[in-house]
Amino acid sequence: MELFKKKTHIDFMSKRRLALILSIGLVLLSLVLIIFRGLNFGLDFTGGVLLEVGYKQPVELSEIRGTLAEAGYGEAMVQHFGSMREVLIRLAPRESQNSAEISNAVLNALQAGDDSRVNLRRVEFVGPQVGEELTEDGWLAMFYALIGILIYVALRFEYRFAIGAVAALIHDVLITLGVFSVFWFEFNLTVLAAVLAVIGYSLNDTIVISDRIRENFRKLRKATTLEVMNISLNETLSRTVMTGVTTLMVLVAFYFLGGEAIHGFSIALIIGVFVGTYSSIYIASPIALALGVSKADFILTKHESTSRDDRL
Repeated sequence: MELFKKKTHIDFMSKRRLALILSIGLVLLSLVLIIFRGLNFGLDFTGGVLLEVGYKQPVELSEIRGTLAEAGYGEAMVQHFGSMREVLIRLAPRESQNSAEISNAVLNALQAGDDSRVNLRRVEFVGPQVGEELTEDGWLAMFYALIGILIYVALRFEYRFAIGAVAALIHDVLITLGVFSVFWFEFNLTVLAAVLAVIGYSLNDTIVISDRIRENFRKLRKATTLEVMNISLNETLSRTVMTGVTTLMVLVAFYFLGGEAIHGFSIALIIGVFVGTYSSIYIASPIALALGVSKADFILTKHESTSRDDRL
């Protein structure tokens, strides 16, 4: 704890151009991956049938795929779920069969192809129309969140900080989606919720830094804009580090102890904490600086100062 009581004097702004090049490269790479490779959308968005089955003994996925192919379900996606004895099977919807018929046919095929008993643990079905609506509503929710944040920060601080904050949030979202694309992690509703949470986490960090910059503009009258930003970033660094570390401790526990169902949620937030912390320092503030923010934008006028004293 003594480490965080010491004042740091890191020249963050001297690395802003290098950070900008790195960020532009990562964002462009993420866009290329999202456009050309796409995301591994889960059942929530694509529609179809999901079955969770359990075996008494560990089972090889190749055997299950072969059994399903013989039964006419060669397009099924098969993966282990938690252990070698638990398996998830995803199938695209079929007009000729409802979810009950598909689940019964798959279960019968698996039981006929294996001497050990196969238990059907869970069945989920989402229609294609519902999947399309969820996809559209999810992206609209993210868009409206960014617009609302832009308006809030512009009114709360200054429009240059608002542009920097929204740019940082778009940066965080795109890089998080890019990681999910390159590693082909499943993208479902829980991951979408995590991405929205990443927006909130990153914004909170950005607002804390912006608030300190505004205070220091009014307090450090002789300091340059660059110096004020560096001082503000150093003053909030211990808070940023401690918040990130404690959040990561919880997320790592979620990932290892929370079960397969929230793995995607945990991964998205872990990525978001790292990227969000980086962007609040090297994206939001440098963009506000590049747009020409200065102490003149925050110096209280005589009328504002009098009104503030009256409120106190």
